[in-house]
Amino acid sequence: MRTEPNLTRLDRLFARLDREPERPAGLEVPRMSPHRIVLFGSTLVFYLLIVVAVINTSWLVRLDWQLMFFRPYQQWQELHAFIDYYVVLGQRGPTAVMVAAWLGWRSWRQHTLRPLLMLGTSLLLLNVTVGAAKLSMGREGPHYATVIGSNEMWLTGDIFPSGHTANAVVTWGILAYLASTARTRRYLSALSAVVSLGVGLSTVYLGTHWLSDVLLGWAAGLLILLALPWFEPLVTRAEAWILAQRDRYLPGLRGRATAPAPAGAPPLLPEPGPATEPVLEPVGAAPHGGRTPTHFSTQRYTVRSERSPVTPTGSRRPAHADSATRTGRSTPARPVAGG
Repeated sequence: MRTEPNLTRLDRLFARLDREPERPAGLEVPRMSPHRIVLFGSTLVFYLLIVVAVINTSWLVRLDWQLMFFRPYQQWQELHAFIDYYVVLGQRGPTAVMVAAWLGWRSWRQHTLRPLLMLGTSLLLLNVTVGAAKLSMGREGPHYATVIGSNEMWLTGDIFPSGHTANAVVTWGILAYLASTARTRRYLSALSAVVSLGVGLSTVYLGTHWLSDVLLGWAAGLLILLALPWFEPLVTRAEAWILAQRDRYLPGLRGRATAPAPAGAPPLLPEPGPATEPVLEPVGAAPHGGRTPTHFSTQRYTVRSERSPVTPTGSRRPAHADSATRTGRSTPARPVAGG
């Protein structure tokens, strides 16, 4: 009978995280390759061009007003109920909960905090960058516009860029970023692109955003996804720091989960002799007994199939066929009874 320490759920959680990561074969952490740097630079230029076009009240602003007067929510009223639900895929609260639940399961299976930490990093970058752009440019939305043809900038609004669109790009795109295989990454990239494209157009349909808001939201979310490899070393150090703080303030969790056997402990199962009775495996002391607990040894115990079967008259294993040739001695023939 083998006894195990009584571990709580938190003990088992940290004990699982202490193991080596069970990552799929060929899984590599994305790096800032030259191709990714080119994409990042191109997206950044696109981002700045949209901002300049809106500030200068160019053709893009005129297109915004034309779409606003077109009123898509009145042209296709049968889609209104569906789009009201579909646009939730871009709201930060519901999407963050759904994606965090999936990545939490991934962290449990792979024994690493990286998926959850990367999600937290991407959402933090999203709040800082998009939030700062919204507050600094202060653009009003279509429902609050006052001057026809104006860019509605530097007022009290906070819709430029579109937060729904940028959030859809980041929260669903992080699944593709953390994919285990290249094939899965392609599928998830296509899925996140379709979802974020639909969320952006849904906000234009409902009249809550200008088209230029959506374009800038797509660019803002893509910039965050492309910049994530720069934060991989920081996430690695953060994970090590979290586990170090765990060991510092909660030393008992790791100690009870991975406590080694003390030196000089008795063997796990003494090998029985030829004429001795089988020895039972020692167990710890009873909960209310006065005996001291018995520890198990880390020495390897040889199972019965690995030992030579021994009887009181000697081994039953037959001698090797060429043993006489190797030793240089001849083995006398055994007399046959009953002639």
